[in-house]
Amino acid sequence: MTGVLRGIRVLDISRLLPGPYCSMMLADHGAEVIAAEDRKFLADGLFFHDLYRNKRHMSLNLKAAAGREIFLALAAKSDVILEGFRPGVTKRLGVDYEAVRQINPGIIYCSITGYGQTGPDRDLAGHDVNYLSAAGVLDLIGQPGQPPSIPGVQIADIAGGMNAALGIVLALFERGRSGQGQYLDISMTDGLLGFMTLPAILQQRGQRMRRSGHLLSHRYACYSTYATADNRYLSLGGLEPRFWKNLCQGLAVPEYIPLQYDEERREEIIARFRKIFLSKNLAAWNEILTRLDVCYAAVATLDEVFVSPLFTARNMLVRHTHPDGKESIGFASPVRLSLTPATVRSQPVAFGANTRQILAELSYGEKEIDQLFKDGVV
Repeated sequence: MTGVLRGIRVLDISRLLPGPYCSMMLADHGAEVIAAEDRKFLADGLFFHDLYRNKRHMSLNLKAAAGREIFLALAAKSDVILEGFRPGVTKRLGVDYEAVRQINPGIIYCSITGYGQTGPDRDLAGHDVNYLSAAGVLDLIGQPGQPPSIPGVQIADIAGGMNAALGIVLALFERGRSGQGQYLDISMTDGLLGFMTLPAILQQRGQRMRRSGHLLSHRYACYSTYATADNRYLSLGGLEPRFWKNLCQGLAVPEYIPLQYDEERREEIIARFRKIFLSKNLAAWNEILTRLDVCYAAVATLDEVFVSPLFTARNMLVRHTHPDGKESIGFASPVRLSLTPATVRSQPVAFGANTRQILAELSYGEKEIDQLFKDGVV
């Protein structure tokens, strides 16, 4: 085992994206992770193999008494438990923090939910788009006068997983000092408020935050996106006057240098820029703009990300081989440590692949294990 979390045992009974992403981050940095899920969830088609690298996986029915016994046996040997049920579900199942703390006082027990364990929305069902809505993020995405646009990525889910990983590491650090475990209440909606930090600051300074109508969202030509002659897109982010000056000089429109944030001329400038960028294809603009030092990037497709020289050089692209022999591309840990780097030590595992092995480690005999399968416990 390598990584800063070597020797830390994690029992993950979450599913879908936030929890499994969190435990993958921990596993990449050396934690020993056992993921346990009820087989009925497999029918939903939402078991994402790529999130199960560096882990072992077992099937487990927590509604069965024997399933709870297996969970508690694993919990007694764990440092961290991660779950993603709605508030109150783990208590009804008898696998909540209080139940575990009785047998393992040092446990770090982390719950990831949409709206948190407290408050008026705690029991509401939801997904990423709903959490984005509640936190005000969605209202700032899309075209003015049109409905908000749903992002093509799961912002709340991934942010929730990252916040959970941070909270777990902080709790482990505290346990190292005080010897005490604790409970972590991670709300994905809470986590999105961090993304609203600058909009909140700007609005309270008098800048109205409107969809595609503020400083950091298309209001000015210097911070916007543009179509090119080949139906591709590029982005500009030159907020600072020096970058704007470089851009205007490079595009042969020096008259706009003193007008970067001019309210009366901004629509004129945006229209002019749109016409200019439609005159050449993306490859040509890439060659021109990368020389100008103007805060520019081509809008990459996912296929381009998979072969990106940037991410290839950064070793961020990881090839996964699935149990059925198929290959996919995943992404390495973005947390770079020089002494204890993250590693991919094992390929993504199939659903329930390690059930027998894990039960044997808990001293279950072969006949007992066969009976557990027969009874639908595992």
